[in-house]
Amino acid sequence: MTRPSMTETVDRITIRGDDYALSWSTGARGVARSPYLELGDAAGSRWSRLCVLSSVHTQQGQDEALSIDEPTVSADGDALLVSIATRSSHWSARRFVVRCTASAVELRVEAEGFGDITDVTLAGGDGILPTGASGTFRSSIDAASLYVPSPTEPVAFVRPASAAALLGIVGDADPGRLHGIFSPPPLALAWGRSAPTGPTVPPAGDWLAMSVRAPVEDLRFTTLAYEPLDGGFLLRLSYEGHTPVKGVWRSPIVVLAPVSTPLDALLHHRADLVAHGFAEDAGSVVIPWWREPIFCGWGAQVARGGAPAPDLCRQDIYDEFLAIMRAADLRPGTVVVDDRWQESYGTAQPDVDAWPDLRGWIRARHAEGSRVLLWWKAWDPTGLPVEECITDAAGRAISADPGSGAYLARLRAIVARLLAHDGLDADGFKVDFTQRAPSGRSLMPAVGSDGVWGIAALHRLMAEIHGAAHAVKSDALVITHTVHPSFGDVTDMVRTNDVLELDVAGDPVPVADQLRARHAIATRTLPRHPIDTDQWPMPGRAEWLDYARVQATLGVPALYYLERVAEGETIGAEDLAVIRATWDEYRRTLR
Repeated sequence: MTRPSMTETVDRITIRGDDYALSWSTGARGVARSPYLELGDAAGSRWSRLCVLSSVHTQQGQDEALSIDEPTVSADGDALLVSIATRSSHWSARRFVVRCTASAVELRVEAEGFGDITDVTLAGGDGILPTGASGTFRSSIDAASLYVPSPTEPVAFVRPASAAALLGIVGDADPGRLHGIFSPPPLALAWGRSAPTGPTVPPAGDWLAMSVRAPVEDLRFTTLAYEPLDGGFLLRLSYEGHTPVKGVWRSPIVVLAPVSTPLDALLHHRADLVAHGFAEDAGSVVIPWWREPIFCGWGAQVARGGAPAPDLCRQDIYDEFLAIMRAADLRPGTVVVDDRWQESYGTAQPDVDAWPDLRGWIRARHAEGSRVLLWWKAWDPTGLPVEECITDAAGRAISADPGSGAYLARLRAIVARLLAHDGLDADGFKVDFTQRAPSGRSLMPAVGSDGVWGIAALHRLMAEIHGAAHAVKSDALVITHTVHPSFGDVTDMVRTNDVLELDVAGDPVPVADQLRARHAIATRTLPRHPIDTDQWPMPGRAEWLDYARVQATLGVPALYYLERVAEGETIGAEDLAVIRATWDEYRRTLR
């Protein structure tokens, strides 16, 4: 790699990489310095006027820029380092740093002092300029499309660049929160020159990747927000007051790189993390049985009706499901016992009223040649001692605390009990609800917790489950919907997760289109991990069958429905014959 070039004229300095140019005005004596750097492509088309007023807010005070120094440029190996000191209302020292390599521009903010970080904004922030302008400043948006590698409702993998986006581990099905299907997704976005033409397929043209680089233990924020407003934007990392600083603190790096397509942005994100040692280059060794077709009981529980779906997770009902599959000559290699087989989520003791002999039932599946996964609800504190939990201001347990040594010891013992041969002898877990991470400034860590927070806390939680499972059974299977490259070491299979419905215009988005878009994301960020193609919920029998026919091209086929898909849409023997034929053909590809 060669160092980017730098040229200087009377009033402008320009740094040129292979496919970008970054420049700024040197100004005139007595003229207040502009808080913007110009970022464009090699041909001269602008991507953004990048604002240098990034902020590091804390519980103790807001961080506002009071002045902006002239940029200084220095060599940093094969890169050029542009440093801009910005006097802060809170920190004793602060600077905005731009590192220019031949292929990318890297942004970070550094602060020195004391405080508990609440929010960090990059490419924009708060300031009071010598001109008298004050408030929040943003970088400009000189793009038409935004690619967001996370399923949302409305479905909009591709949306206007003026639309907001949120990537992280906080979400559910409530309005404005249905963005946790991948949790965490890759922390990457991409701008495109051309306007969106649909919700799943990016338009042609040039793209600019924006991704976050940091070791996973430093990802102590819950969400990364892309916040556009009136032609401007900034990026916000939500630390929520749970990251104390004593001395020098450096933010994660935002990497800006020209790419040909948004999927290339994901490849760049993964390669960048691997190159810096923040993600593994290889996935887990794939065990042959992991690739066998999956039956998950959740869809069948929901479709049967007559009672809340969790109440239908019963040994006798699952025996009925298995009888239907035997009659159709369907032989799943893996059976998932879904929500909820537990007496309480946190302690994971089997509900003996619903499952009088879960160990014996698992033994029977093994005798038939199938493996059994247990559905696991991440974070749930039900049944746990409050001393091992994150609590709210009223002292109520909100979630298990991965920073609590006592909880982690309890978790390891639970996993051993569920998977050991002298325990239940299950074969692994389908981990769900990773998007239910604790979030809030008023929340309090458990007694004795080290205070780990955000994405870093989820990684630690998953590392304990995954590590404990593989310590008991080397071929244990842990399925998650953690699609970030740094989670490759704590998951064995990526689940594409729940299917959504409508685009921003209120029109249905075909299931297969949605899942192809998700498959494209997962195979770029975790290319060596098998994919659980999921199958819930389906809008109707016809689309269920259409998706079933293509599942094997997208990963491991998963069957969720046996009796009906929706009210009045009964599944017949001919439908299950289609499933059997797709499974048979899929298995032939495994030989």
